[in-house]
Amino acid sequence: MKKDGKRLLRAGNMLNPSPVVMVSCGSTLDEYNIITIAWTGTVCSDPPMCFISVRPERHSYQLIRESGEFVINLVSRELAPVADWCGVRSGKKYNKFLETGLTPVHGSHVSAPLINEAPVNIECKVTQVISLGTHDMFLAEVVAVHADEKLFNPKTDALQLQRANLVSYSHGHYYDLGKIIGKFGFSVEKK
Repeated sequence: MKKDGKRLLRAGNMLNPSPVVMVSCGSTLDEYNIITIAWTGTVCSDPPMCFISVRPERHSYQLIRESGEFVINLVSRELAPVADWCGVRSGKKYNKFLETGLTPVHGSHVSAPLINEAPVNIECKVTQVISLGTHDMFLAEVVAVHADEKLFNPKTDALQLQRANLVSYSHGHYYDLGKIIGKFGFSVEKK
């Protein structure tokens, strides 16, 4: 049915674009794994908290459930092919760090590895698991953030995340984030 030039669709997930992240998990070198996730986001500023949603049948699910820890690794344009590969291959059959050449690095607060090649790594500790249907949501507190030195302005030392060339995911496709069109508050800023 159309109404005012809009088509009514069946209920579904249309909140797009979403971030593309590689979530690393596992407590020991032999169980380290990477799962690519688009269902993730921020839920609180203080304390800093985020979430990831994972299907219980995924290999990483049990690793995260048992350890209560994971790392969200942001994906740059250069890492998009690797992130896609990690999303379509199972950790049950592949050692994703070996297959992709990505480098696991020890975190400062969690046993799950950071992905060294990722521009930003967010260490997380699970505070709650909520069963939602097809996915369970892992609500987590952010306990540490690591950012590549190349992302900082050499003059001001300010973090410039746009230097990371991050990608997003929208309706089955990966996209560059594009150029800046404004900053927070630009609509009310005095000219």
